[in-house]
Amino acid sequence: MTERHIPVLLKEVIAGLAPQAGEIHVDGTFGAGGYTRALLAAGATVVAFDRDPDAIAEGQPLVAESDGRLQLVPDVYSRLAEELAERGIDAVDGVTLDVGVSSMQLDRADRGFSFQADGPLDMRMGQSGTSAADFVNTAEEAEIADVLFHLGEERQSRRVARAIVAARPITRTGELAQVVRKALGYREHDKKDPATRTFQAIRIHVNRELGELEDGLAAAERVLKPGGRLAIVSFHSLEDRIVKRFLKDRSSAPAGSRHLPEIAHAPASFDAVAKPVRAGEGELARNPRSRSATLRVARRTAASPWHPSKKGFAS
Repeated sequence: MTERHIPVLLKEVIAGLAPQAGEIHVDGTFGAGGYTRALLAAGATVVAFDRDPDAIAEGQPLVAESDGRLQLVPDVYSRLAEELAERGIDAVDGVTLDVGVSSMQLDRADRGFSFQADGPLDMRMGQSGTSAADFVNTAEEAEIADVLFHLGEERQSRRVARAIVAARPITRTGELAQVVRKALGYREHDKKDPATRTFQAIRIHVNRELGELEDGLAAAERVLKPGGRLAIVSFHSLEDRIVKRFLKDRSSAPAGSRHLPEIAHAPASFDAVAKPVRAGEGELARNPRSRSATLRVARRTAASPWHPSKKGFAS
């Protein structure tokens, strides 16, 4: 693994998960296997998920080395409850998610995630379904603008969407980057390439990343046993907002009002919610990718999982 493949906040994630020999842990985002290796080294059994066929294939040597303590599952982590049940596992001791695109995907130009090197405009983590090129070349201008605004926080989303539609067909990452730069008046001395927001938005949309995160958090809640630990590493505000809200909702009942009737509310399903952790100077120097990472850790209680449609109570 290269320097860029070093797992972010590894020591802090493992400290939060506190894996013990004989425990079962889920690594929902296997990637290059950094967290999984550390969990195995602690003596845990690991069920690791990744939707990317490349990650599953490249993880097979680690499976062979694990003495039967590692299973790799080629699926999205939002389906971890169903996949664990199929393997006869109804509860686990820990779940960790390193959310978003992996450095392996970013580093490979042929995967089409980054404008740092020209490649086909793809961005599909699972290498199937609608690609980024499919989206930018067929979606209505208004839909593209909405995606850029909501998922990329691009303030000039309408201008960029108009430019994309005018330049179609767009099939290469370099082409899309140039369209965005021209639309926004990019200058070489600008600190941040304006194409960053557009690429982020399209990638999140194509892979349904935020919906996957919401579903994955709920799935983790269902499979964690009392005392089980949840560790989530996010890389931008949209992701971290979802994690923060989930843990806040699940760890405390909402404040009531003496002017309104009391509403039944589910007991907290998580406690011991730790303060967010970010990389220190040493890690930032070794691994620039860690600069935007935020780790949140919490512990599962014995309460039933929540069900939003039931005012918090599980069905």
